[in-house]
Amino acid sequence: MKLLIKNARVINPKTNFDKVTDVLIEDSIIKRIHENINEKVDREIDASGYILSPGFVDVHVHLREPGFEYKEDIETGALSAARGGFTTICAMPNTNPAIDNEQVVKYINKRAEKAVVNIEVIGSITKGQNGKELSDIESMKKSGIIAISEDGKTVKDSAILAKAMKLSKTYDLPVLSHCEDEELAKDGVMNEGSKSKNLNLKGISSESEEVIVKRDIEIAKETGAKLHICHISTKGSVELVRKAKKDNIYVTCEVCPHHFSLTDESVEIDNGNMKMSPPLRSKEDVKEIKRGLKDGTIDIIATDHAPHHEIEKNCEFEKVANGIVGLETALSLGITNLVKEDVLSINELIEKMSLNPAKLINIDKGSIEEGKVADITIFDENEIYKIDSSKFRSKSKNTPFNKMKVFGKVKYTIVNGEVVYEGDEG
Repeated sequence: MKLLIKNARVINPKTNFDKVTDVLIEDSIIKRIHENINEKVDREIDASGYILSPGFVDVHVHLREPGFEYKEDIETGALSAARGGFTTICAMPNTNPAIDNEQVVKYINKRAEKAVVNIEVIGSITKGQNGKELSDIESMKKSGIIAISEDGKTVKDSAILAKAMKLSKTYDLPVLSHCEDEELAKDGVMNEGSKSKNLNLKGISSESEEVIVKRDIEIAKETGAKLHICHISTKGSVELVRKAKKDNIYVTCEVCPHHFSLTDESVEIDNGNMKMSPPLRSKEDVKEIKRGLKDGTIDIIATDHAPHHEIEKNCEFEKVANGIVGLETALSLGITNLVKEDVLSINELIEKMSLNPAKLINIDKGSIEEGKVADITIFDENEIYKIDSSKFRSKSKNTPFNKMKVFGKVKYTIVNGEVVYEGDEG
């Protein structure tokens, strides 16, 4: 199979390459990057006016399989990823059963063979995510996990977390940390502030996140582990990571598009799609998150794609399930709220959505170079459209961004040299 992409603006942050040129793909490999390639091929794509970038890599996705397939499964999650321009996604372990042993890892790897994108597996830190006994990290590593996490929960016991971090260093696995003091956040449903008071809803303080960020950084410092802070959401957390990096502690962090696109002022008591964990924060928090993206404190943009059934999002706000889907809106929100607002250049956005996440999980992705596997995203940076959740490939439609006008649309997603998504209307 030969595929020729003509006249694309090829952006490759790894090599600082940014040029309008052609790309020839043969048998899943990028064979040639050059102007005016003329060769007999099976298919030719005219990408004039479009950007060709490394395929996006999402290190934080909830595929819900096994156990919660009514919300999402590996097949539909992969289709959703492809529509959003993601060529590799990482499955979080809060399934049922949890991804805490090699059998579950092998099950997901087997199911992933038929998926349209690459799927990597993240193992649970503790058995059943109960926080009491470490999972068999060694056997899961042998079965192919690329990280460990307790996401959805926080490891309360600092001694157990320290043991996990020491093992993670032995097996060269990053630790993806969900930072939330459950006692401080208990019964909270949105950010603690004037809006929560106006709505008479129990608030979640910034401290509930920041005390765990600080604890986990200290444990990482002592153990030498690779710590990655998931879905960072507060000004204080950004400042803690910034200081840790200055102190040469190995810590990276991610932000989700909803945490730089919305504030707690957007929350309405009759809209369950505004409820997530961590919650939408204040304008000051969003301002600092954008500053952290700009100065490099925040390394990665990840979606925390969290599908839920309609019934779980349409009930009393206190009972609404936390989380939103994000794979199919991430690029548009990044372009609209970061690139168009001069927070990041388009090159920097691509770096935080491809190269940096690939580096974190140590996979040979996130770069457009001759001889590399052809995992590619082609998109129109300037196309304006309204998000239409009815066209999502995900089983779930729980997004706060439905009908929002945005910039940036994926036109083609290419995985291992094969076109797995071609842009649709809406």
